[in-house]
Amino acid sequence: MTSVFVFDIDGTLADTPAAIAGLIGDVVRDFGARPSRQDVLATVGKPLEASLAGLLGTGVHDAVTAEAAARYRRRFTDDLLSRGPRLLMPGVAEGLDRMRAAGHPLAVATSKIQASAYALLEATGILDKFDTVVCHDMVEHGKPHPDMALRVLSELGAHPSQSWYVGDTVTDMAMAHAAGLRTVAVSYGVDTAQALTAAGADHVAADFPTVTDLLLQPTGVLS
Repeated sequence: MTSVFVFDIDGTLADTPAAIAGLIGDVVRDFGARPSRQDVLATVGKPLEASLAGLLGTGVHDAVTAEAAARYRRRFTDDLLSRGPRLLMPGVAEGLDRMRAAGHPLAVATSKIQASAYALLEATGILDKFDTVVCHDMVEHGKPHPDMALRVLSELGAHPSQSWYVGDTVTDMAMAHAAGLRTVAVSYGVDTAQALTAAGADHVAADFPTVTDLLLQPTGVLS
């Protein structure tokens, strides 16, 4: 069976972590919180409401958290999506096209909710390159639980041992390994190469063209 390739979005396909962290920091400061830059950066790639609640010292379902999330999503649409394809990491569009041309099903498994994920993928021009997109609000448990990856495998009729997950965080690696997928970690996103290696990444790539070359090798390190 042809290998299935599954991707994270933020920090893997799209150069969004710094912009997202900036938006989150601005929003929580509007509510009087004063988190450190590192605390804000640590929320990137994690579910929004839980991240905001942690920074604000509120509950996930509190009205304050809900209002902060609404403000964030408005600014995400207005300030970030307008950048369009410029948000993509170098080589992403071309790499995905090469993978599809080689006959590989492609998927996304992301901590974003459906509305945000689809909006970002559409704005960057790559939504139609994926056979399925599984988001945080489509499963019972988000990362690092394996639910999203397992749903992708189920929808595509894929076996985990023939599937790969590409992500930029330790949490990504944990989800993929829990589901039995092999992994390529990217060191240009949120977590360092050292942290990703320690988390059990099978391979670490410094840029997306290297990811593409690794995944498309017919024999060798990925065989």
